[in-house]
Amino acid sequence: MSKLTRSYSSKINSILKKILKEEEKKFLQCAKLISKSYKKGGQLYIFGTGHSRLLGEESFHRAGGFAAACPIRDDDLSFKKGARKATALERTPNIAKKALAKYKITSKDVLMIVSNSGVNHAPVEAALIAKKKKIKTISLTSVKFSKQAPLSKLNKRLFEITDIFIDNKIPAGDAIINVKDNMVGPASTITGSFILNSILIEVANILKNEKLFPFYISVNMPNAKKNNDILEKKFSKINPHL
Repeated sequence: MSKLTRSYSSKINSILKKILKEEEKKFLQCAKLISKSYKKGGQLYIFGTGHSRLLGEESFHRAGGFAAACPIRDDDLSFKKGARKATALERTPNIAKKALAKYKITSKDVLMIVSNSGVNHAPVEAALIAKKKKIKTISLTSVKFSKQAPLSKLNKRLFEITDIFIDNKIPAGDAIINVKDNMVGPASTITGSFILNSILIEVANILKNEKLFPFYISVNMPNAKKNNDILEKKFSKINPHL
């Protein structure tokens, strides 16, 4: 293993330890919020732009994953129509409104918004829309980055709006390894996945006595088809991506 790889591994582990030490109580707060929503027939919707949208996909229909998780998908905010266009649009008014309008999100649901910088127009707009509709919100963001990055016309930071925010402890710029005076090795996707799945593990523990345990099994494991078919049938009524 090279010195750079060891450094990257060490720094990632240090960030994860800091998250666990300082944010762990919020994991359970989020889990209780999501579980309460689930028991009322709600879903966990996940919204993000750029690479932050990957956490929506991470949550969705996967082995060991929460069956009531639904990514907010919008081709304009993915890289499907070009990275430059998506980067410009996440800074554009009404783009989050358009994306959220595709889904029937109500006050019984929870909206998780992922944004490392926490200042771009789209994620902040999504949080404000949810607040207006009395939808409970969770944000995954870097407080340090948010305090340094320029604000959008909304003049708000994501962590200032959502009901619960979890600080991913990522430095401004995301990358954590210096190579020839350039920062490389982004960290937010790794930490974001850790935070998301830590919350969902707590959700599983809260819901462990439910008659229908709402978690998928890997299709390569015994009894997976029976379990997953039941879950898919239930959630296909409210999740448009199944």
